[in-house]
Amino acid sequence: MNWFYILIFLGSCGLLFLSGRWLVEALTRMARFLGWREFVVAFFIMALAGSMPNLFVGISSALHKIPQLSFGDIVGGNLIDLTIVVALAVLIAKGLPAESRTVQATSIFTIGVAILPLFLILDGTLGRGDGILLILCFAFYIAWLFSKKERFSKVYNENEIPVVKSFGIFIKDIGKVILGIVFLLLAAEGIVRAASFFAESLNLSIPLIGILIVSIGNALPEAYFAIASARKGQTWMILGDLMGAIIIPATLVLGIVALICPIKIPDFSPFAIGRFFLIISAMFFLFFVRTDRKITKKEALFLLGIYITFVLVEILTR
Repeated sequence: MNWFYILIFLGSCGLLFLSGRWLVEALTRMARFLGWREFVVAFFIMALAGSMPNLFVGISSALHKIPQLSFGDIVGGNLIDLTIVVALAVLIAKGLPAESRTVQATSIFTIGVAILPLFLILDGTLGRGDGILLILCFAFYIAWLFSKKERFSKVYNENEIPVVKSFGIFIKDIGKVILGIVFLLLAAEGIVRAASFFAESLNLSIPLIGILIVSIGNALPEAYFAIASARKGQTWMILGDLMGAIIIPATLVLGIVALICPIKIPDFSPFAIGRFFLIISAMFFLFFVRTDRKITKKEALFLLGIYITFVLVEILTR
């Protein structure tokens, strides 16, 4: 039975990765067809596709009355995005520039919403009112981003990025997105069932499983896109994807989960270490982005060290 659920979990993570990559590729072509700026493409399209695993794991866990799994998944996923994914992208790209004013403003908002759920749940419950507040935060940022045309609009040329000329390809990509979402639903269901089994058989809390295990599986799309973009030298898209991958789950996804089933965590001890390291990594990420408007290789290694320390502390204290 253990091996059966291990295979389900590994297969579901693989399906999340493949379907997430499929969504990213299809939505990228759709964004080129629409003529959006690179940062907005990465933030709104790439990150939205990459956050689909978090969304469906969250919905599935809420319907199974274990929304704590989604909370742990998002806390752990944000920590991974701010440390491992950033570090890998920076090391491959040999630096990550963050010069534009939109990126600088978004970095502040990113850190704010990354830690906001940690404060909203201090009373032991992330209720429906908190969920509405998180969704409104997401709506506020989107309204700000699209309030000025120069923030999101761009004319692509063939020498820079190939433009999708055929409307038929655009329609096919919509079909791929729908099929990819179906795969994500199946993978999310497998992960929730496997995580529940692991929590019971290993006598571990569901939030801890979400932080250490599920979050890694769901962070794969962001990691794949960041590494692929870094190899191609497209560093201008990495921060947009990473910031969106933090903002969307921490606001839209958690908000939807809380509306379906309020997240009640009377014992916050499983999250204590994760909360501490998430706040620390968020502070250093913001500091690195704001100073010299770039993230260097040394700073990337420091962020990587934060996550390694987090895992060691979690294991040793359990």
